[in-house]
Amino acid sequence: MAVRIRMQRRGSKKRPFYAVVAADSRMPRDGRFLEKLGTYDPLKESDNVHLEMSRVDHWIHVGAVPSGTVAKLLKRAKVASEAMAAGA
Repeated sequence: MAVRIRMQRRGSKKRPFYAVVAADSRMPRDGRFLEKLGTYDPLKESDNVHLEMSRVDHWIHVGAVPSGTVAKLLKRAKVASEAMAAGA
C-alpha cells in the first residue's frame, strides 16, 4: 500500500476548502483516507494552513509521500513555525 499525503476538497462551489489527509494512493481524491492531518483555506489572506506537524512527520517517517502542493504547504508551515519560534 502506497500512502500519499494529499488534499481532499471540501467546501461548496466557488468556495474551496481543503483537508490535508494521509490516504492510500489508490483511493479517489475525495474518498476514504487513513487520517486527517490538517486543513488549508485558500480564501483566507493569512494563517490559512493548520497542520498537526507531529502526525505529518510520523507519516513521512513511515514512508508516506506528500503531493507537490502539500509539499509546498509543508514548507510554508515550517517557515512560519520557525519564524514564530524565533520571535517568541
